[in-house]
Amino acid sequence: MISKETITISHPYLSFRLGDEIFAVNVAKVLEILEITKITKVPKSPDYMRGVINLRGSVLPVIDTRAKFDMELTTDTVNTCIMVLNIEMDGENLVLGALVDAVQEVLEIGKEQIKPAPTIGSKYKSEFIDGMVKIDEQFIMLLNMDRVLSSNELIMVKDSTSQPVV
Repeated sequence: MISKETITISHPYLSFRLGDEIFAVNVAKVLEILEITKITKVPKSPDYMRGVINLRGSVLPVIDTRAKFDMELTTDTVNTCIMVLNIEMDGENLVLGALVDAVQEVLEIGKEQIKPAPTIGSKYKSEFIDGMVKIDEQFIMLLNMDRVLSSNELIMVKDSTSQPVV
């Protein structure tokens, strides 16, 4: 006989820190995590774009998530890393690096744990926040990385990396 226990489906999220705040992205969007390396500046690129790196012969644009979220910029530390993300833009995939202060852990988060993001008083645009969860007395913002950059911003980032990196 099958028991009538409630089946809870959870999804893995990778948490990372920006200053004192914790964010998380769906693990399916994260291709890999890189240690901070030399980032080549791209002239006339947007403020939130830190530059590009050579990733096994490919040009990887790297955005500074602190700059994108209008947070105070800091110097890189040994914990600073680049999350390599697969971003979907109009049905096309774009591989992008996102600079974060530190990657923390993979969390299993059930749909019933996710609360809607507040729309009043939030300094972040809510369209790229899928929701919030509270774990160990700490709120974690779940980001929809496909929406962090607008289509125009993604095109700008993609265009600025059309030059090969040496």
